[in-house]
Amino acid sequence: PAAKVYNFFIPPDVQQSFSNVFQNIRFFPRLLNNLFQAKFQGASIELSRFLINSTLGVGGLFDPAKIMFDLETPFEDFGQTLGTYGVPPGPFLMIPFLGPFTLRDGIGYIGDSFLDPFNWLVLPFIEIADAPRLIQHDTTITLARLGMVAGETVNLRALTLETFQGVEEGTLDLYSAIRNAYLQQRAKAIRE
Repeated sequence: PAAKVYNFFIPPDVQQSFSNVFQNIRFFPRLLNNLFQAKFQGASIELSRFLINSTLGVGGLFDPAKIMFDLETPFEDFGQTLGTYGVPPGPFLMIPFLGPFTLRDGIGYIGDSFLDPFNWLVLPFIEIADAPRLIQHDTTITLARLGMVAGETVNLRALTLETFQGVEEGTLDLYSAIRNAYLQQRAKAIRE
């Protein structure tokens, strides 16, 4: 319901700009995971996309790297890196507000959180003793971080609202459909 209200008030172009900003500020874990998987071309594309979108794209609001330079790289995460090194997926988990995961991908999600300097340098979710940071951690920072995560989740759901509605209406067993699609998509991402 929140995504439907959000979708009613926020135009699709603005939603896409928000999504672009979130993708741009989280480039570092994708860069590292490309390197961990020995995908050096993907790492150079990821770095180029960040530099172009941060400058020409006005801090990531726009995606000139894709539009003007045709630079796209698949999203690489720590779950894929673990899968590349042979870690089995483990059981499938549906986590409220975060979506589908396997145990491996859940551990990878936590790993990506620690790889992302934004999470501990700019807006730390938890206080880590002696960790470098630009902003001191307090309750306001935690609330701002939770608000940012909630906003990103609602924005992503609003962007994919029509896709999910079609799946929900045309599927008898939604859980199995999501599980199978997720497992197939992750297996394909690891193979590539």
